[in-house]
Amino acid sequence: MKHPITRILSSLLLVTLLALAGGCATEKSQAALLAKAKISQAQAQQIALTKAPGGTVKSGELEEEKGKLIWSFDIATPDSKDITEVAVDAISGEVIAVEKETPAQEQKEKKAKTK
Repeated sequence: MKHPITRILSSLLLVTLLALAGGCATEKSQAALLAKAKISQAQAQQIALTKAPGGTVKSGELEEEKGKLIWSFDIATPDSKDITEVAVDAISGEVIAVEKETPAQEQKEKKAKTK
């Protein structure tokens, strides 16, 4: 019979290894997406900011959505509490979507992504 501390340490080691493996997979998949992109994050950000003049990028990410590789940016503007979400095609640089999100909608979206 294993000592209780040995079982706890074994469990902690397993959880740590699984977390590290998950992080590596995410980094590898992000690297694969970056390799496909023809538009850099900086270029896409400049394009996105034209849709929210005077705005500041809060966050940006490269993702596949509905079969397209896109840069997605959340942009805050000084005259509003809403966030402007702008999607830029990572291959062509074309703006695919511009949506306004209230703070409540943004929180709901963040919760959905963490599940």
